[in-house]
Amino acid sequence: GGQPRNVQPFSDEDASIETMSHCSGFSDPASFTEDGPEVDEEATQEDLEYKLKGFIDLTLDKSAKTRQAALESLKSAFSSKILYEFIMERRLTLTDSIERCIKKGKSDEQCAAAGLACLLCVQMGSGIESEEIFKTLGPLLKKIVCDGTASIQARQACATCLGICCFIVTDDITELYSTMECLENIFTKAYQRDRDTNGVPSTHSTVLHISALLAWTLLLTICPMNEVKKKIETHLHKLPSLLSCDDLNMRIAAGETLALLFELARETDADFFYEDMELLTEKLRALATDGNKHRAKVDKRKQRSVFRDVLRAVEERDFPTEMVKFGPERMYIDCWVKKQTYDTFKEILGSGMQYHLQSNDFLRNVFELGPPVMLDAAALKTMKISRFERHLYNSAAFKARTKARSKCRDKRADVGEFF
Repeated sequence: GGQPRNVQPFSDEDASIETMSHCSGFSDPASFTEDGPEVDEEATQEDLEYKLKGFIDLTLDKSAKTRQAALESLKSAFSSKILYEFIMERRLTLTDSIERCIKKGKSDEQCAAAGLACLLCVQMGSGIESEEIFKTLGPLLKKIVCDGTASIQARQACATCLGICCFIVTDDITELYSTMECLENIFTKAYQRDRDTNGVPSTHSTVLHISALLAWTLLLTICPMNEVKKKIETHLHKLPSLLSCDDLNMRIAAGETLALLFELARETDADFFYEDMELLTEKLRALATDGNKHRAKVDKRKQRSVFRDVLRAVEERDFPTEMVKFGPERMYIDCWVKKQTYDTFKEILGSGMQYHLQSNDFLRNVFELGPPVMLDAAALKTMKISRFERHLYNSAAFKARTKARSKCRDKRADVGEFF
């Protein structure tokens, strides 16, 4: 009896065992070892569930450090596994623990709890159970987001959580608009600060404004077109002011939101006309070719890359298609709406994004991937090349690279020599 306080944290070693989840039938091919011993799936699943039960118990511990560590371990497990059945049986307990940690915890604990709430809804998908979770946590998240006395980090995490959970669960248009208004009240303060010439820009609150803007933009992608038109009319002439912000991440968030607004505006009206197009394209071109010496090289490179794409979107209605690989499947990101959605869930799921794209019904519905591809062990094994073949391929590629580099070096060495 008693709480299992000596439970080890959820580790990368645990995350590598794809057979722990209830949908192990479509695990990544890399998880199958050649001629290795057979894994006892049932025993492994029981071991994982034992650990997770221990972490759930520890979220009620007296020690804040212990509670936070338990929340982080649950986050790690939820991002790397599909645990629908396990969570379904314990969703009320988990919701209660998250609520308690957000209410009574300090900044770091609140951030961990908000992150776990996001993953809980990602696991549960857009069903009645998720709606119940959001009904419980939604008002609390809004309260923290709007609370000026709460820490900026906690407000930031709650803003992100509010946007993602609302995106996943809400069928109630009134709730969607209410959540967007809450987020709007936060990031529009960045407009006011920009107009206030006497005010000193606060980088401290900028991170909150960025999170609120990105969460709001995510929700805009699921709004009815008449509401989208209203939001575009309200914000399209104000957002360019944020392109002058000192914070790189705010400039990028504003730029990508502008590209998305233009994309939505042209979907609603093919002849959409923006009055200040010339001034806006000048700003975007300046950011796409920025060479300010006082900025870090990495920041300049990142900024130029993003704003070249934003400029093409605004001027030429073009989007550079990206391909995402996961297991035997491929997904093409071919518009700003899809990119915004993918980036949001990638931020939450981290390295578990590929696994969830393969196995998570909700995410597959969002990206229109159809039902999960069911592959048996034999099919996965035939897809995987042997270790010896992989070694030969890597050796050949290494030699080819070495030869190519040697030739380049020889050419550089010859410069300046005359025969």
